[in-house]
Amino acid sequence: MSEIQKVAKKVLKDESEGIDLLKDFFDDNFSSAVKKIIKIKGKVIVTGVGKSGHIGKKISATLSSTGTPSYFVHPTEASHGDMGMVGSEDIIFAISWSGETSELSDIIHFSKENKIGLISLTSSSNSLLSQSSDIALILPKATEACPNGLAPTTSTTMQLIVGDAIAICLLNERGFDKDKFKSLHPGGQLGAALLTLKDIMHREDSIPLLQSGTNMSEALISISEKGFGCAGVIREKKLIGILTDGDLRRHMGPKLLDKSVDQIMNSKPKTVSENMLASEALSLINQLGIQGLFIINEKSNPIGFVHFHDLIRLIKQ
Repeated sequence: MSEIQKVAKKVLKDESEGIDLLKDFFDDNFSSAVKKIIKIKGKVIVTGVGKSGHIGKKISATLSSTGTPSYFVHPTEASHGDMGMVGSEDIIFAISWSGETSELSDIIHFSKENKIGLISLTSSSNSLLSQSSDIALILPKATEACPNGLAPTTSTTMQLIVGDAIAICLLNERGFDKDKFKSLHPGGQLGAALLTLKDIMHREDSIPLLQSGTNMSEALISISEKGFGCAGVIREKKLIGILTDGDLRRHMGPKLLDKSVDQIMNSKPKTVSENMLASEALSLINQLGIQGLFIINEKSNPIGFVHFHDLIRLIKQ
């Protein structure tokens, strides 16, 4: 094992030990912090300096994206006018490993003077920040992964985990479901993965459908025109089968064109609901090794079709 690999594994060991120390951290005090945030009508104002500030920015972004409005205010900027961004219905979440960061003093004073809630995340219960807070979340002391014990490494990992835990607990308490999550993430791969088949499926005349009893010579022309490599077979508006390239190969012979689609089709087509996520549909298609999925309503009427190419293009956006 190289020296680089040894050092990397030592970092993993040190930070894992820090994470293990958090097992007893999530107590009634933590629950009180989450409940206090739930009750506010305003936003969560996250603040911190240095590496704690960087972690704070990420926590604030996670809160906002999971249904808890939040933004980050740098303590120095707050002391030079940005304090005006903090409203009476907001709550301040201040992060400092030592709890003695001098730049936070103005925010602490502002919260007291204006009776704005203050939750802190520190490692010292005797610090100025902890003593000034409505709720002080005290992190256990941990060894930094830095060999000099100076660079914030294990400590920032622990801070981030607590922030994620707060965000996900709030998400759970608010009943923040996939639909709400999707509304906040309309772009990119994440937004695409949260789309449902209803959002992307081919509809009406674009659905590859054949009537029961259709001659195979006509069916092949229709399949070629639609360009999906398959077609659903319907009788009295209900989906009763599917005709694929594989079915054609299995029945290839001189009399194929004289047969009807009913004689060739698979009578057990895989169907799904329009509410299925696009990401789930792609996984199902890969699992079953099929070309696409027919979307049906409660009456077994086909209302849409999605091809695996549609899903791949979507996920790769």
